[in-house]
Amino acid sequence: MNSKHHIKTFLATHTLAALVAVAGFPLVANAADLVRLGNLKFAHYGAVAYMKEIAPKYNLKIEERVFAKGLDIVPAIIAGEIDVSASALEAAISGRASGVKVYLVGGFAKGGVRIVGRSDLNIRSIAELKGKKVGVTRGGPQEILLFTELAKNHLTWSDKPGKDVQIMYMGYPDLNQALMTKNIDAMSQSEPYSTQALNKKYGSEILRPYDTPLGEPVRALVMTEKMYKERPDVAARFMQCFVAATRHFISDPIAAENYVRTSMFRNQVSSEDYRDAMENASFTDDISINHVQLTTDYMVKYGIGKMAIPPAALDWVKLDLLEAAKKSIKN
Repeated sequence: MNSKHHIKTFLATHTLAALVAVAGFPLVANAADLVRLGNLKFAHYGAVAYMKEIAPKYNLKIEERVFAKGLDIVPAIIAGEIDVSASALEAAISGRASGVKVYLVGGFAKGGVRIVGRSDLNIRSIAELKGKKVGVTRGGPQEILLFTELAKNHLTWSDKPGKDVQIMYMGYPDLNQALMTKNIDAMSQSEPYSTQALNKKYGSEILRPYDTPLGEPVRALVMTEKMYKERPDVAARFMQCFVAATRHFISDPIAAENYVRTSMFRNQVSSEDYRDAMENASFTDDISINHVQLTTDYMVKYGIGKMAIPPAALDWVKLDLLEAAKKSIKN
């Protein structure tokens, strides 16, 4: 009886295996490769957030972790908790300068900064910020662009009293609160927060600060050296996923808006806020070595990041995976 039972079991098992194989289903599916992604909560970071939705198409599982600001991601990378991060270019440069082993592998958004004054003060130019308190978040393009505009208008600044402009450092949401309660006179702010201040009437636009040699800031996608060197196939598929997500958002603005408003901001951002914000920002899948180097040079000029040895862009900007991904993804 035992031998007959084993024969029946053997035949049943192998018949099932044959049927599964004929149906086109593998007996054991390959597990998706995990990529841990650090991101920020801004409208123009939407395509990066969307990557986790289409990751299975590239046999990836993307775990997204949202941080308050770009500089906060650096300790997580050092601790080995993040494989790829999306942040301000300035935060990425500061991280690399402090010894964080990352490569800059792409850019994902342009623009997204606005200098906004209190509505009741009717400030119309950067020159009129003399004697005022201006809020900004440390370590992003809004800081370096503010300083570049102040310098262009021959104004001095410090986070201590005594200069033409007193800088007040605080987090992104706190800036809007401080402007609304008149604790600061103006702010250099990222989208969609700056747009919300305009639409709620407690802020008025002074300037979109892109009229300097820096032009529009480009946000950076950085990858750990470990992932780039030791998991090249995963890295390549991740970049394909990135290019596909970005091109989807560029080609379908309605889908982009719906995802950002509902999935990222849980309907706390109105359609008007989103569209106004994206009039001052755009999705991209590109960045240049020259832009990275110029930004580094300006950070040194204005003492942003306090870098002992500023990283040379040629040493850590690796755009080969991005270029390969662009060629492999059909428009």
